[in-house]
Amino acid sequence: MSTAHKRVLLKISGEALMGRREYGLDTEMVGRIAIDVGDVVRMGVQVCLVIGGGNIFRGVSAAASGMDRAQADHMGMLATVMNALAMQTALEKRATPTRVQSAIPMASVCEPYIRRRAERHMEKGRVVIFAAGTGNPFFTTDTAAALRAAEMGCDALLKGTQVDGVYSADPRRDPDARRYDELTYLEVLSRDLGVMDAAAISLARENRLPIFVFNIHAPGAFAAVMQGEGMFTKITEPA
Repeated sequence: MSTAHKRVLLKISGEALMGRREYGLDTEMVGRIAIDVGDVVRMGVQVCLVIGGGNIFRGVSAAASGMDRAQADHMGMLATVMNALAMQTALEKRATPTRVQSAIPMASVCEPYIRRRAERHMEKGRVVIFAAGTGNPFFTTDTAAALRAAEMGCDALLKGTQVDGVYSADPRRDPDARRYDELTYLEVLSRDLGVMDAAAISLARENRLPIFVFNIHAPGAFAAVMQGEGMFTKITEPA
């Protein structure tokens, strides 16, 4: 199987790891995503991941309930480390070597984030999972994904979501929602489509980093997108 992509970053929401549960981790879902990631690695693509923490703790929700926002965001970052370790376990059970690097140093659990070390891991065929977001409050894991993708020199940023692309509204609630095959960064921002936050979209635009949005729950969808197949929305600059 051939692909035009050499190095990519896959962003997965914490909610994607819940499967059919209402909270926490569904080990079966984590394992299935790990299979898809391993398949792409075996295609010869260098892969890194950013995983959200919303299945365990959401800083924004806690702040809305009266908690200090910076404190709440740090708690959310710790939730992403838990998810990263779970994904590392699932990947390595399936013979895909993996390293976790955290923006908040915790040496007894995982590596600190060091850009050149992360690049070296990927060159050796290891998956690198970037945990703890950017390490700063007030920034989402979407922004962390765009930042790390730019730092790693990735040629694409993939956003694994609950649906097969970007829609004008939530298709699970609005049957008349329109699905887009292609969008520009400015269209996403001006229409407030909400697929990623504005900081992430702007960062991707500044670095000419194409974004592919697809359904993470569809088995084999990650590999299909890498080959330009399947259902997805591509976000780029206009030709």
